[in-house]
Amino acid sequence: MDFPEELKYSKEHIWVRVEGDKAVMGISDYAQQELGVITAIELPDVGDELEQEDSFGSIEARKTVAELYAPLSGTILEVNEELDGSPELLNQDPYDSGWIAVLSMADPEELNLLLSAEDYADNVSNYDENE
Repeated sequence: MDFPEELKYSKEHIWVRVEGDKAVMGISDYAQQELGVITAIELPDVGDELEQEDSFGSIEARKTVAELYAPLSGTILEVNEELDGSPELLNQDPYDSGWIAVLSMADPEELNLLLSAEDYADNVSNYDENE
């Protein structure tokens, strides 16, 4: 599995790439593998105000539906419209063309609550050990 070092990760398997006062969000490689073949995504609306850990959409896979939880508080500035017609991008390229949304961060201090790539990798390896 791939966990790029420059990203931050939530325990709910959302990655964050900071770009100034904005945060690009998507699901981790671990999440897409666990979900299996992704068939649909419910995206948030531009302008939605989120608090950290709010649900902001869902992903439908062949075997389950998973809620998406905001890793940070802020306002949705942009969503990846390509995912509407091509949800498989989440499986094929979760860190690039499979991004989900861009958020204007309300409180950059919340980034300190997210995991580094190393800590996230340790966290998911614990899930695998407990199965």
